[in-house]
Amino acid sequence: MHQPDDFNPTPGLAEELAPGVRRILCNNPSAFTYRGTNTYLVGRGAGIAVIDPGPHDPAHLQAILDALKPGEAISHIFVTHAHADHSPLASDLAKATGAPILAYGPVTAGQSPVMQALAAQGGMGGGEGADPEFQPDVTLSDLEVVEGDGWRMQAVWTPGHLCNHMSFDLAFDGDDFGTVFCADHVMGWSTSIVSPPEGDLTQFMQSCDVLLSRPARTYYPGHGAPLEDPHARLRWLVAHRKEREAGILTALKVGPADARGLADRVYTDIQPQLLPAAARNVFAHLIDLTSKNVVAHDGDLTFSTTFQLV
Repeated sequence: MHQPDDFNPTPGLAEELAPGVRRILCNNPSAFTYRGTNTYLVGRGAGIAVIDPGPHDPAHLQAILDALKPGEAISHIFVTHAHADHSPLASDLAKATGAPILAYGPVTAGQSPVMQALAAQGGMGGGEGADPEFQPDVTLSDLEVVEGDGWRMQAVWTPGHLCNHMSFDLAFDGDDFGTVFCADHVMGWSTSIVSPPEGDLTQFMQSCDVLLSRPARTYYPGHGAPLEDPHARLRWLVAHRKEREAGILTALKVGPADARGLADRVYTDIQPQLLPAAARNVFAHLIDLTSKNVVAHDGDLTFSTTFQLV
């Protein structure tokens, strides 16, 4: 299901993916961002919507502005979530264009009580790099529709990768919804990172169900190439998570353990330096399984908590 390495657009160059949809790749490749962050321009004329301006990068800001053709102007700036590779440039772009920033809320908006308690402990680590200063001009509620110049955008709250994560479902005048900018929830080149307390697997799986319930033709992710069979990829992601959950439950039959101990049991074929990340993935599953009363633990919930089967 993973995409080949032939996805390699030129950073800074606006590329038309479909009528009214352009992508500009930011030059910020990494293990988390693949070739870089995808910034999307939607529409034509004086009502261009920008989705995910990206990180603080003057060159990328200029690339976005240079992509505007004569008579075009940016009217809306949508941000899917407040990670440092997606949201920081929004404020610079807003200052340059006068367009408002629209999003679900600041970085902790929508955070579950369990994750709030974990975050309050401090020292959890494992985050992808939140943007704590992010604050939209307009907060969007789940399923709210924003109308622009020839287009409509429905905001769909899809928490899990981050609690304030939104997907944006696009329809041009005369068309149905079904072109979804899904950011980091669904990608073809990698599975989404769900790392507590930023990430919440219970929310993530619920968001998968939400997206599966909605008709979709194309997903435009935050990193990597478009997905032309998006529901197939979603079903694969759900099956992958359920397979990993089954492996954790099998490992717990050997006896109680914490997340790192279970990672050692479950991830027997990876390099040792990858085990800390694997342990965070296991921890996300353990929190979800606790909410379902499948596993239990004594005392406070921490990364070193020992879990056992109920």
